[in-house]
Amino acid sequence: MDMRHFNDPSAITQCLRGKIVYLFGDSTIRQWFEYLTAFVPNLKQINLYTPKKAGPFVAVDSNNNIMVSYRSHGPPIYFTTMFSSELRYVANELDRIEGGPNTVVLVSVGAHFNNFPVEVYIRRLRHIRRAVVQLLDREPATLVVIRTGNMRKLNLQISLSNSDWFSLQQYIVLRAMFKGLNIQVLDAWEMTQAHYLPHDIHPPRAILKNMIDLILSRICQIGKT
Repeated sequence: MDMRHFNDPSAITQCLRGKIVYLFGDSTIRQWFEYLTAFVPNLKQINLYTPKKAGPFVAVDSNNNIMVSYRSHGPPIYFTTMFSSELRYVANELDRIEGGPNTVVLVSVGAHFNNFPVEVYIRRLRHIRRAVVQLLDREPATLVVIRTGNMRKLNLQISLSNSDWFSLQQYIVLRAMFKGLNIQVLDAWEMTQAHYLPHDIHPPRAILKNMIDLILSRICQIGKT
């Protein structure tokens, strides 16, 4: 697949025209929502009066029939306090999506599981995998993108409960769990490892743009087939 560079908001609008984009997961995928709503002026966020870190968030471009939404994954989460009614598991949310050629689903689950045995992460991914399989059975043309975890900056405090070694185990598990499915895996681990910018749990804007450009290139490719 050829990767395009989307340096103009109008190019992103053209690529997403008529699309529904669902983002599920942690703050590393919330970054994508924040990037798109900040960079594309026609994509207007609707104020749902929800927690600023957890959402849910929705942005729409009614003229071009675009909707982008974000929702945090279910527990464990550490970035904010939430109402229990808003704690939704990704697998359950995927079961509610109709799917189709104009539907894009982006999932990132990993960083909040560093403090738990890998078996906990495996169980969560198993449920998500089953929901993805069922979604693709309903609508095989749905584009599903799974984002891997990425390398992070480690100081003394963070190193007490996290390390890139644990994240690497999750990376290996995730790649194995979704192997063979008709989905796209966005390899954030390699994209942050190979970049000259310092590691950060929330990758800098240059890396973030590369990730979004890669996803948009895939979306636009589907639009041409």
